[in-house]
Order: sequence, then C-alpha cells, then structure tokens
Amino acid sequence: MSRTGRAKSHRSKKKRITLALAPVAALAVAVPLMAQAGAATPSEVSADCASNSDRLDDCDFVPVQNKRNSLGPNQRVSAVTDNCGSTGTASKTFKVATSVSRFIQLEDGFVAAADSKLVGSIVEVGVSFNTSEINITTDDKTTGLEISRTDTVQADSIGFFMWSAKRTDVSGFLRATYKEEQDGQKVFFAPSEGAATVHVFYPQLLKNGTPDGRLWLRNVKCGTPEANGIQNSSNSIRTEPGFEEGGSNVTDVEVPLSEIPSSDISTQ
Repeated sequence: MSRTGRAKSHRSKKKRITLALAPVAALAVAVPLMAQAGAATPSEVSADCASNSDRLDDCDFVPVQNKRNSLGPNQRVSAVTDNCGSTGTASKTFKVATSVSRFIQLEDGFVAAADSKLVGSIVEVGVSFNTSEINITTDDKTTGLEISRTDTVQADSIGFFMWSAKRTDVSGFLRATYKEEQDGQKVFFAPSEGAATVHVFYPQLLKNGTPDGRLWLRNVKCGTPEANGIQNSSNSIRTEPGFEEGGSNVTDVEVPLSEIPSSDISTQ
C-alpha cells in the first residue's frame, strides 16, 4: 500500500486514551515497520509511543483543553433489592463497593507500557491539575470506596445503588521525537499538532482519599420493562441510564459523598 493511501486511511480516526489509577503490564503490540525514507504517520506515532519504541528519543502528551468533573460510565455498585408486590416501603441495608484504577489505552488495542515515556508524560500532566479540593494521584494503587448504608426501597419496586466517577478530561495530541530523521525531520504528531482529539481521563480523588463521583439510589417500579430487564438478566452488570435519565418508571435520589460518615467509608 502506498504511503498516500495509508495517510488517507487514518485521517478520520479519533484517538482516545483512558486513564485509571492501577498499574498494568505492558502488552505486546505489533508495530508496523516504518519506511525510513518517509515521514511517520499519526498511526505509527501512536503505535511507537504506546510500545515505547527504541526508535524514539521521547514521546509527550501535549494538553490543549481540559474539563473537570467529567462523569464516567454509569455503574451499578450494589446488589438489587426486591420489594415487588409490597404496598409499603422497606428499609434495606446496601453494601456499596466501587473503585478507580489507572490504565492507558490507545485506539485499535494499543496499550502503553507502564514504564513508557508516554505514561511518564501523562502523569506529569495530571499532577498539574491538582487543586486544594481534588487530588489526581500518581501512585500505582487502586483506590476503592466501600459503604454499608441503609436506605428506603419504594413500594412495589426494586432498589440498588448507582455510581459515576468524576474525572478530569484532558484533550490534546501526541508529540514523538525520533532518534533518526525521517523525511528531513525528527518530530511528528498524532493526530496532528494542535489537535484536541486525544483524550486522557484522570480519576479525581477527594482530599480524604475517597474517589470523587456521583452516587445515587435508584428505585425501579416492578413489572415495568426497566425492572424486567434487570431481573431477567439475573441482576448481572449491564448498561444503565444516567442520573435522572431512566424515565417515568425510575426514581433517582443522589447521596452526596460529603454526607456519608467517614466511619462508613473504607478506602483500599
């Protein structure tokens, strides 16, 4: 395939990196051979940065934009309590557990090595977004949240807790510096210089070490499609709508983390 064809095939692809707080082993990555006479394509830059190629002198994530308190996926974080058929509310104790962990993944299955120059750059960028209220850690520990909490399940409903982690979303581009010149230069970019389409999500921790996020109790009316979908899946993990996005058969009540007694919180 010609160099022109390869460049065209990658022009419309978006690059996305996700970040969590636990180490991952470097995965083997098949890196395409780079023609020494031609310039590195954005795809090759991403692959070389991800694998920490020995052809690189350096690889940096260059931030362009940032958005704090970006909410992550909606996760069910407790068992489902069944109060179907009852005409009254029920007081139930829930065991709530969730965690945030760090890994760095590029599009097309590329996973950055834990000791790569790219990971080091991403950690440095994350530290710059620490505030007096929010901490973005640079250690390799998984940070968990465990709560035992008693709440009310509505009449003829099922109840469970939902969670969405808050993250700082930083978007930018990759800058790779090669040891040898290619097409008369050593510095190349992915997807392009000044772009803001590579995303790094930094999980936010409160100063007491608790993962920051939105926690809410969800009640779903029994006999509805929403409840049947959960019960028919044997209460297994599945995609759930976000806070107050479940429709008329779903009631969501947020539980601010600041209202949870520290004695009820266990961090790993």
